[in-house]
Amino acid sequence: MTLPFYPSIIMKLTIQPPTIMLPEMGNSSIRMPLFSHKVAAGFPSPADDYIEGWLNLNEYLVPHQEATFFVRAKGNSMVGAGIFDGNLLVVDKSLIPSSGNIVIAVIDSELTVKRLLKDNGKIVLKAENARFKDIELKEGQELKVWGVVTATVRKFI
Repeated sequence: MTLPFYPSIIMKLTIQPPTIMLPEMGNSSIRMPLFSHKVAAGFPSPADDYIEGWLNLNEYLVPHQEATFFVRAKGNSMVGAGIFDGNLLVVDKSLIPSSGNIVIAVIDSELTVKRLLKDNGKIVLKAENARFKDIELKEGQELKVWGVVTATVRKFI
């Protein structure tokens, strides 16, 4: 079974669409210093004051502004991929989904975020949490991909 994948926003859904946020278009950007020293997550080490360069979060997170949108994750099926309930997902609809990508998909009128796997003609939407079942596409099921998840944003405070 071969299904074509065309990244596009689906205009007619039988489900309530999520709140989608678009990147703000314009010339405003915030440049922040990017230090070359990596922060130890184990034993502490002395900080290095050398600035490697400047990081523009717009350019880093949204390389294709016209084709990018943001949506919040709901649930815990993707915690193994670092996607937690309430995270802001950065989704690029200009990318062609390939096996191994995390995608925003509609299957049987249900919206989901899962890892797309294609192998020997089989298509599976894989959950990244053992408590959730994978979705294996069966003959006659329709899968539409909204876009590829390129990043997640999580605030701690």
